[in-house]
Amino acid sequence: MIENLKKILNEDQDPKAIEKISAKLDNLLMSNEEVGYIAVQKKPAVTIFPDSIVVTNKRILLCKPKNLGLSMEFIDYDWDDISASFVKEGILGAEFTFTTKSDLTHTVDYLPKTQARKLYTYAKEQLDILKNNVANTSISNNEILTDEIPIQPIDKVQEIEEVETEEVTHFAEIVPVANFSDDVEPKTESSSSNTSSERKLSEMSQDELFEKLQNYKKLLDNGLILQGEYDNFKREILNYM
Repeated sequence: MIENLKKILNEDQDPKAIEKISAKLDNLLMSNEEVGYIAVQKKPAVTIFPDSIVVTNKRILLCKPKNLGLSMEFIDYDWDDISASFVKEGILGAEFTFTTKSDLTHTVDYLPKTQARKLYTYAKEQLDILKNNVANTSISNNEILTDEIPIQPIDKVQEIEEVETEEVTHFAEIVPVANFSDDVEPKTESSSSNTSSERKLSEMSQDELFEKLQNYKKLLDNGLILQGEYDNFKREILNYM
């Protein structure tokens, strides 16, 4: 298998580490599953048993050595369960983070920057492929429904009685917290503020958007916002990532 992974190797990777991981993957790969990239931790000190992350055309695998390297724990997530991926670079390396649709967040730190960038690029490509497939399927289904169900002419216009409904106002105010009040701005349900919020989000970098998402998660954990409000904030931020 190492012969097929030569294109993955670069100056930041240890061929022996890649060979060891790929050997363990032989019995884990499904039919028609191909490894896209493998990244291995490289901490400032000597890393005897580094964690690694493998991306294939079907899923993300987290590989963690156990029992002094005698065994390996594998945790995998299908691409259709991944909602977003992020890269944050620092002085001593980079962090690759991905979130799932069930609000789980996983981070692999101390990755060489080149490896983290390639992981991010491959992840974005797979997510784009998945989105395009879903969009094409939706269009095809709409065409089938249009062909099967004829549109009946309207002979009579029915009068619809207007029923007075009670206006329900849902208001939530984000209270600034000392540790991250500078990063998160208070937000109400006012419709006029939505345009301003979208404009500000569109001007933010990927790192700023990721930090803003983490701040909203902290507000949720501290009980300052509701789960539904956090989901709305998260969905709005992910639209710009």
